Amino acid sequence: MQNIDFTPFYRSTVGFDRLFNMLDNFGNVENSTTGYPPYNIQQLDDNAYRITIAVAGFSDQELDIEVKEHTLQVVGQKQTDKDVEYLHQGIAGRSFERTFQLADHVEVVGAKVENGLLHIDLKRELPEAMKPRKVAIERTSEPKTIEATE
Repeated sequence: MQNIDFTPFYRSTVGFDRLFNMLDNFGNVENSTTGYPPYNIQQLDDNAYRITIAVAGFSDQELDIEVKEHTLQVVGQKQTDKDVEYLHQGIAGRSFERTFQLADHVEVVGAKVENGLLHIDLKRELPEAMKPRKVAIERTSEPKTIEATE
């Protein structure tokens, strides 16, 4: 992948540095992660999203979800039973860590495990100050007429 220099954008914009850092690191993040466990990202409506991660074999206690500085991190720590002797072990039970970058104003509203799938619900809520609003135009006083004096 080719490198793109975002320096001119840093000089001419304010507040977009996080976006340019994410774009700059995008290629590195994708190449360093594995495909385990598989996941889906759905858009349920304009402001609601759901991340679904396949966590078959993990209990609720073995999963940890943490949100910190616009980053959602899901960690699965599989606890192995040392007393069990397997003749064949074909079910993946390895630990994992998945990280997702969240956009501004996206909050995690809930999570549940159902049928071996972890569902994490997200919602984007814009603050009132950022929502579109109408601005009333004040009416000035009636125009004054100047009368000519003779």
